[in-house]
Amino acid sequence: MPDGIRIYAIGDIHGRVDLLDQALNRIDADLAKNPASFEIEVYLGDYIDRGPDSRQVLDRLVARNRTHRMVFLKGNHETYLADFVNNPPILDDWQRIGGLETLMSYGITPSINANTAAQARLAAAFDRALPESHRRFLSDLKSSFTCGDFYFVHAGVRPGIPLAKQREEDLLWIRHEFLLCEEEFSKIVVHGHTPVPQPDIRPNRINIDTGAYATGNLTCLILEDDKMRVI
Repeated sequence: MPDGIRIYAIGDIHGRVDLLDQALNRIDADLAKNPASFEIEVYLGDYIDRGPDSRQVLDRLVARNRTHRMVFLKGNHETYLADFVNNPPILDDWQRIGGLETLMSYGITPSINANTAAQARLAAAFDRALPESHRRFLSDLKSSFTCGDFYFVHAGVRPGIPLAKQREEDLLWIRHEFLLCEEEFSKIVVHGHTPVPQPDIRPNRINIDTGAYATGNLTCLILEDDKMRVI
């Protein structure tokens, strides 16, 4: 990392505001014990779905962004939330990956296997329930972030393509081609998207999605100078 910069990178939260609160407390305690000249919190996307408190997760992040240096990356799950209002039939796919839990966190009671008319009503209700601060949050999400020798992204990158020319679809969705690649990517890729039992640290990439919604383990990776640690 560049001199004086400390990164706190947080993996997929998936609606677990309880685990997010714990992680924020750990970050604050770490900063109190070991002050940094310039710290940045980098969130790797998938804030919503699966867990019960998607709305509350966004509330926390929006509030903390007012007082801390934050970088928010887009995950594949955020694409469903952003598209639902204008494309209600996407609910057929969204509900398979936790979309109904997200709607319920906004006070909306969806029905399983809603027909076309019901999907339109749910989309209209969600449009009314979505705060303006959440709309801005979603519209401002970045596809990637680079700092020092590290490239932060939600899912990964396509091997053989320069980082500057990666497609957003791959950054949000890629899995096997990236995970099986043992070649260097010009920078070490810090990513989530594919749950692992514990942080997976390899020469070319670091996976910090530890399946928080199911395991209760939300990982925060700290990068500073030439060192890394996990809290």
